[in-house]
Formats: sequence, structure tokens, C-alpha cells
Amino acid sequence: MTSAPTREARFVTGSIMRHVVIMTFTGALGLMSMFLVDLADLLYLSLLGNTAITAAIGYAGTVVFVNLSLCIGTGIAASVLVARNLGAKKPERAREFATSCFMYSCILSAIYSGIIALTSGWLLRFLGAEGDALHLAQQFIWIASPGFVLLAGAVACSFTLRGLGDARRAMYVTLIVAIIIAILDPILIFGLRLGIQGAALAGVLADLGSLAIGFHGVYRVHNFFASPSWERLKTDMREITEIAAPAMLTQLATPFANAYATRAVSPFGNEVVAAAAIVGRIVPVAFGIIFSLSGTVGPIIGQNFGAGAYDRVRRTLTDGLIFATVYTLTTSLLLFLSRHQIAALFSASGRTIDLVLFFCSFIAGSWAFAGAQFVSAAAFNNLGHPNTSTMFNWGKATLGTIPFAIYGAHVAGPEGVMAGMAMGSVIFGIASVLWAYRIVGKVEQQAARDGGHGYSAERA
Repeated sequence: MTSAPTREARFVTGSIMRHVVIMTFTGALGLMSMFLVDLADLLYLSLLGNTAITAAIGYAGTVVFVNLSLCIGTGIAASVLVARNLGAKKPERAREFATSCFMYSCILSAIYSGIIALTSGWLLRFLGAEGDALHLAQQFIWIASPGFVLLAGAVACSFTLRGLGDARRAMYVTLIVAIIIAILDPILIFGLRLGIQGAALAGVLADLGSLAIGFHGVYRVHNFFASPSWERLKTDMREITEIAAPAMLTQLATPFANAYATRAVSPFGNEVVAAAAIVGRIVPVAFGIIFSLSGTVGPIIGQNFGAGAYDRVRRTLTDGLIFATVYTLTTSLLLFLSRHQIAALFSASGRTIDLVLFFCSFIAGSWAFAGAQFVSAAAFNNLGHPNTSTMFNWGKATLGTIPFAIYGAHVAGPEGVMAGMAMGSVIFGIASVLWAYRIVGKVEQQAARDGGHGYSAERA
């Protein structure tokens, strides 16, 4: 039996740093466990002793990550709309938005999965895949794409739970993915000898489990799904799209930059692409907490913005930046100290070793600035400026990536590509933080001119 709908805004009172730490660690625990298993995926497949398989995961991962980016974009809309309306004491409206966002996300992902299934060969060739790496990557995508809709529903549930302030159950949605894949990967890859196809199948089954856990949390525990309604979806679509469209564009900037980086290093050979795939799996595990900041800090900003507590909005931005900086510096030191063990773990050889060591020694610290941009994006999305978030993310993915990577490749090869992209991250991270504080100041001044009222007064 369902309980009464959740009505309380949890983040408008209490220590901001405590909220940031709890939301971020619980959000990141599930996310990092999922990325850790993704890393184990690559480790298992690398044990097969075929560099083409490792490269295939790198190519396919870029395509698959686009779906996750779309899901996160609509998830951000769910989190923002639920948190704002709870803060403004409109729980029933928040409940309606949760339902509409769920439907919106699943429909969008179904369309994307169909397109990817039909065009995967062309996309992979565009990224530079060829030969066995192309064939294996395409097999992975064909098996994984049916799970895209399941993942979309699960992510929508997770972000709705974050908007409600239920960090623990939001964590369960991603944690179950890690558990299922950890169990099934060895069985399917080695026991049934399915190789890369087994890894893809394990992912689909994990997405199904994730959706079941997320739906139970939102519907059964919080009673926060209203009856599905096409009319309500049509009504809500404009407000959802105003947040989701720029948020999706923002999220797509990362796979675009990753795709460009993959293409930039592909002329240097499969050993270099394999190194990029390894680094691509190390980053989410090591910096999963940084990845989760935008989604976990966002509801805190959203609820306080809805309640008109602008001093707490500013404090959330500051505490999020402090948290990101301390965490990144600590993690970067650990990566540097264990750099040789990391390279050995993946049975790396030749140029693959060189690039993994280079990342752990010189590039990892730049993620402090990526963290700053994630925190700033949370402020942009929740304060009514999602287009600003899009501008900065695409600015980093284009102006902060392409010219730096081209010059770096010319001067120092693959290491230059890494260093160039890190420099772009530093520049755009600093700029986004300065702009975020400027927006907080403007919102606060506007509220003062309006007599101290916030979101609730404007939407009442």
C-alpha cells in the first residue's frame, strides 16, 4: 500500500555543508559503484588479451554515454521541478512533474535507441573504429540499446528521489546496477564465454533491476507518481523542455568532447585508444563524487531558491566548491602514488602504459576545475539559467577542447591532447564559477526589488 505523498522540503533548514556532504556521498556511492563495475568490465575484457576488445569498449562507450547524457538531462529537469515546487509548498504540482518527467525521459530514450541501432556502424566509423574493433563495438551497441529505455526510467526515478531529498533511495537506484553487473559479468563473459556480448547483456539486466528499485522508491514509498496522463504531459512539456533541453545539451557536451578526444588519438594506434578507454574508466571511479555534484547540490539550491533563502543558496555554492577542491586534490595524490599499480592492473603495455602514467601524474588534478563547473551548473539549472550551463559546457567541449587538443597533438602527441584538454577545463572552470556567483547576486537583488519574495511568489 502506498504512503501519503512526501510534502516536506528538507534542505531549507540545517547545516548546508552537512547537506552537501550527505547528498554528495550517497549520490556518489551509487554512481561510483556503477562506474567501478564499469571499470571491472574493462578489466575482465582486457584479460581476454585482445587489444581490439579494449578499443571497442572505448568506441562503444562514447556512443552509449550519449544516452546516459540525455537521461541525466531530463533527470535534472525532474530534480529541479520537484525541488522548487516542494520549496514553494506545492507538493501536488511537484508530484505531477515527477510523473511527466518520467514519461518524457522514457519516450525520448526509446527514439534515441532506435536511431542508434540503425546508425551505429556509421557513427563508429566516424569515431575512427575499423576492423575487429568496429565489429565488436557494433555488437556491444546492438545488445545494449534495448536497455536504454530502462535506464531512462531509472535515472528519472533517481533524480526525483534527489529532488525529494531521499538521498539513500536515490543511491540504491545506481547501487543495484553495480551489484547485478558484478555478479553477472564473470558468469557471462567467462562462464558462458560471451565476451563483449556478455558485458552488454549484463548491462541491460542491470538497467532493469535499477528501474525496479527506482520505481518502488518513488511510487510505493513516497507515493510520488500521479496517474499517467497524456494531457498532463502536454501541459508540462513546455516547462520540462525549458530545463531539460539545455540540460541535455549540457550533458551532451561531455560525450562530444570525449568523442573528439577519441578521434584525435585514434591515428596514433590501438594502444593509444586502449589507454584512452582505461583513463575513461578510471576517471568516473576516481572522480565519481565530482560527477555527482551537479545532481546532488542542485536540489539543495532548488529548495532554498523556492523558499527564497538566498543566503543559503550562496552558501551551498561556496560549500560545494570547497568540497570539490578538497576531494580532487586528495584523490589526485592517491592516483599519483598508485600510478604504476593502475597500469599493471590492466596488463597495459607500450604506449598504453605511458599515457596511463601521464594521466595519473599530471592530468588528474585538473578535475578540481571540472568539479567547479559541475557545481556552477547546478546553480545555473536551479536558478532559472539552464542556457548558461549549456553555454559553458559546450564552450569547454569546443573552444576548450578542439584547439587545445589540435595544438597539443602537434606538439606532444597523445600526451599533448590530454594536457590541452586539461588546460581548457581550467579556463572554463574558473569562468563558470565567477559567472555563477554573479547570477546568485542578480537573483538576490531581483528578490529584494520584488519585496523579498522568491520562486513561490512568482509562480503562485
